[in-house]
Amino acid sequence: MADFDLIVIGSGPGGYVAAIRASQLGLKTAIVEREALGGICLNWGCIPTKALLKSGEKYESLSHLKDYGLSAGSIGFDFDAIIARSRGVAKQLNQGVGFLMKKNRIEVIEGTAKLEKGMAAPKVMIALKAGGSRTVEAKAVILAVGARARAIPQIGLEADGDRIWAYREAMAPKFMPKSIVVIGSGAIGIEFGSFYRALGAEVAVVEALDRIMPVEDEEVSAAARKAFEKRGMTFRTGCKVTRVSTGGKGVQVAIEAGGKAEVLEADVCISAVGITANTDGIGLEALGVNMDRGHITIDGHCQTNVKGLYAIGDCAGAPWLAHKASHEGIHAAEVIAGYKSPHVVSPIAGCTYAQPQVASVGITEQGAREAKREVKVGRFPFKVNGKAIASGETEGFVKTIFDAKTGALIGAHMIGAEVTEMIQGYVTAITMEATEEDIHGIVYPHPTMSEAMHEAALDAYGRTIHL
Repeated sequence: MADFDLIVIGSGPGGYVAAIRASQLGLKTAIVEREALGGICLNWGCIPTKALLKSGEKYESLSHLKDYGLSAGSIGFDFDAIIARSRGVAKQLNQGVGFLMKKNRIEVIEGTAKLEKGMAAPKVMIALKAGGSRTVEAKAVILAVGARARAIPQIGLEADGDRIWAYREAMAPKFMPKSIVVIGSGAIGIEFGSFYRALGAEVAVVEALDRIMPVEDEEVSAAARKAFEKRGMTFRTGCKVTRVSTGGKGVQVAIEAGGKAEVLEADVCISAVGITANTDGIGLEALGVNMDRGHITIDGHCQTNVKGLYAIGDCAGAPWLAHKASHEGIHAAEVIAGYKSPHVVSPIAGCTYAQPQVASVGITEQGAREAKREVKVGRFPFKVNGKAIASGETEGFVKTIFDAKTGALIGAHMIGAEVTEMIQGYVTAITMEATEEDIHGIVYPHPTMSEAMHEAALDAYGRTIHL
């Protein structure tokens, strides 16, 4: 007889949400966590980084007080206090997840799990954190084991806790660096670069591809580079990192571009070159679980090829985003509980919380052209938006992409203040298969930044009002 209806391995934003939903549906549920409730996202990723970025944003805004008719005395920052606040935010939310586990009667087992062949689903062998071991069985198992920062030891790109940092070291550093080389210009690299630059560090970002933030629309990517350079960040694109080494009181990053070699020197190097799924050492090979470059292969219902075994979140492939993991966790729990509901796959928005923010959903203009789709594209700059002007936040624009034949909204891309909060409007529109007529007919409150979303949709059809 099984000990539980469901065992969830990993308590990140996918795992703990899956466990809660399963309990709501009447399943006796346990969750196994080897480190801290909330996983990487809550403790070392999504949440504490936003606390750091908010401190950087507040500090940077102090230098623009006179633009608002304000003045202040001496301006400075306490770096240790900034880090302590970020860690405090993570601790508070970690405790919140613990409360949710108790509220929903979910047993939390602290330890490291490994899978072995079982009856209805793989058995879970747990090396307990407090010592000893425990074996538990369930009717189903969800793997929500997440991922870790990718290392490239062949070229010396491996966190050493001193001069070469990954996300953990960058969030809880021993000192405030005066200069940084960031390798990788995705969301993680840009966010850390933005934070440290706001506090005055010299930041150089190295990107292997020909433009920064390469998953974003080309226009947004170009605008982002211009905005970050205005803030003092520098970029090397189309570069290959050949060696990362430490010596003296800093780090040396050797790069090659266009046949020319260069060595960048800084106090520290932050590695933001992607992630590696935590799928090693948990028994997947012996079970015969289908894998794809280290990630678990799943179907549209998060099921693996092994009976009773499901996988969600980062360990199950791109996009590697917390909200995608949570969505998959809820759906997997519902499937396991036999809850009959249509699986609506919502488009997944991407957000970068730098200054300025970047947010996007759906296809890029370049992607649409490459797919030979006929499109109508609209744009609207914040510099002529009333709320943006009043707020002194005129940087950036909104861009919309519609299918020219059907009028369906198929992509939206933004750069500017608080666009990470605005993008959900377009996510909803795409999910509900809105056309240009639907969006044109929506009444947007005035004055708001979101009016730029309306105008960008109007512009795609030559109907913009305020431009």
